[in-house]
Amino acid sequence: MPIASGWILDFDAQGLTREIWLEQAGGKGANLAQLTQVGMPVPRGFILSTDAYSHFVRANNLDRTIQAALSDAGGMEPGMLEAASAAIRSAFAAGRLPGEIHAAIASAYDRIAGLPVAVRSSATAEDTVEFSFAGQQDTYLNIVGEQSLIEAVVNCWGSLWTARAIGYRLHNHVPQDGLDGAQPAVWVLGVRPADPDHVIDPQRDPLTGRRGVHPPSDELFLRRHGPAPVRAHRPQLQRHRRPGT
Repeated sequence: MPIASGWILDFDAQGLTREIWLEQAGGKGANLAQLTQVGMPVPRGFILSTDAYSHFVRANNLDRTIQAALSDAGGMEPGMLEAASAAIRSAFAAGRLPGEIHAAIASAYDRIAGLPVAVRSSATAEDTVEFSFAGQQDTYLNIVGEQSLIEAVVNCWGSLWTARAIGYRLHNHVPQDGLDGAQPAVWVLGVRPADPDHVIDPQRDPLTGRRGVHPPSDELFLRRHGPAPVRAHRPQLQRHRRPGT
């Protein structure tokens, strides 16, 4: 089951419906959990739930800052969106992380055994059937140490309010915040150095493992799948005479 009073979700947390995973972990977080639970080799990690984001916003009275900045932004003018984003992200960076959330993150981080981690947002309104927010929130790689992790988490929360993300939600009439709007979870994933045995070697035959001249792609296909029948279809073309010819 989820641990740390609902702030943290382990990838292998049991007893949660798909709807709850999406609500608390966002699409990417829910998919990481699903991959883990079907036995795929997902690195160790955890998800900081959307409830943690909401608690941080309430604890620092950020709702007022967000609404004021969005009111000043008005429409889709890029300069106004950038100004709104800067005001909101500055307020997030200056916010104080509640002690109970800090303790939950520290406890979950200890279980990763000191691995560097990747930190990325997983917002509830992104990557749906209608919308894709790809690249609009921040990702932090090779984070080492508890304090650096805390800063990356807060910056991920703040990146919900990039100018691009604000403008995209405005353009597509997606609520900016609240239960029907965007709520970011944050997933933290242990990062291991690349295994040399799994690095692509352009001089190695991928089927035999022998080094040498890499066979062309059509030869690889034939060796693996055999010849495939090809049926060519030539559509009937009709010639049209011009009037008077």
